[in-house]
Amino acid sequence: MKNNINSNYFRQFGTFCAGFALTIAAFCGGSTAVIAGEQHNTIAYRIMELQQSSQRWIEIDLSRQKLIAWEGNKPVYAVNISSGKSSTPTRTGTFAIQTKYRVTRMAGPDYDVPDVPYTMYYDGGMAIHGAYWHNLFGNPVTHGCTNVAVNHAKWLFNWASVGTAVVVHKSEI
Repeated sequence: MKNNINSNYFRQFGTFCAGFALTIAAFCGGSTAVIAGEQHNTIAYRIMELQQSSQRWIEIDLSRQKLIAWEGNKPVYAVNISSGKSSTPTRTGTFAIQTKYRVTRMAGPDYDVPDVPYTMYYDGGMAIHGAYWHNLFGNPVTHGCTNVAVNHAKWLFNWASVGTAVVVHKSEI
């Protein structure tokens, strides 16, 4: 009996020490990893929620340079994209389409593009929109927006509405 108690005590003590070491490593070893892990969990949970619903939603996978339009857990449309380059990355997170413009002008410190078609803003200045000025889909080349070919942008624009969820993430490769 005494052997069992000692064995359980050491097992519990070992578990405590391992947990304590992981906690110290997480707080001292890099808060960025902890924050990234929390955001990853938030994104994963949101995807799970959306897949269990019948809602329309948009997934942007930055690692694979893909956009998938979903209805619940059923993919209904998929296209290659161009997202933000390393100096102007596309932000990850969970968002919703805020405004839609059939045509708009986009300008920044080093760009000014008129007549940008089928634009759907989902996070401040970040948008999904058509790109007539390049054909580099599958490569990150933008200032943070998600570019798709104009015909794909038109389909997405007609399919999605203000309030449609947008989930932007990097997949595990």
